Amino acid sequence: MLTPLKYYSKHLNIKYLPAIMLAGICFFLTIAQVRAQRVEIGAGIGGFNYRGDISPTFRFRFFKPAGSLFFRYNPNQALSLRAEVAGGFIGADDKQSDDPFQQARNMSFRTTIFEGSAVAEYNFLNYQDRRFAVNWSPYVFGGLGFNKFNPNIQTSSYKTSCLVLPYGVGIKYQIRRPWNIGLEYGTRKTFTDYLDNLGGDPTSTDKFQQGDPSVKDTYFYVRLSVTYTFYKIFCP
Repeated sequence: MLTPLKYYSKHLNIKYLPAIMLAGICFFLTIAQVRAQRVEIGAGIGGFNYRGDISPTFRFRFFKPAGSLFFRYNPNQALSLRAEVAGGFIGADDKQSDDPFQQARNMSFRTTIFEGSAVAEYNFLNYQDRRFAVNWSPYVFGGLGFNKFNPNIQTSSYKTSCLVLPYGVGIKYQIRRPWNIGLEYGTRKTFTDYLDNLGGDPTSTDKFQQGDPSVKDTYFYVRLSVTYTFYKIFCP
């Protein structure tokens, strides 16, 4: 048997349960509102390039299409944390070289690369997504990533995935709230010599099938990006 106090308490809780739930939702949305101003989602489009045994120096002609999606969190004005997934192609051809050895070797490759990375960005001008504030900044970034590549030819057994160290520079600009654009150039230092299918295989006696084992392959990512910043969330 319910006492009057328990009876009214029970029915009062039921009666005001929707209001209590709404108040709780509003509270958490208010907290999210503060943090949401620090969150961006974005997409980028650009190109991958490669440096390795078939292209020992940077060659503009070897740019291949690439794109990415990323999430950025801005804990303060100077620091941004970014998680990104990217995909695209790299490739090169000995025929484009002036080196007689490469022309005689006459090898080429093309591979698909998928990459996931987490980096930290340092904004030089304390970038702020607010009205009447500094709304552009150059930045540097660095972090850790992992890639998976799929060569069109594979003449020996080797791993087709590796750790990468992404680092580079960029510039971001708020064109109009909540939209921002950015331009970035990044290097991916890898721990493999097989992006181009030419590694330092000690069992091979064919010099045309060997690469330089002392230098790991590297690729680059240049992209133009657009991001959307989440601002206030209004509670009814």
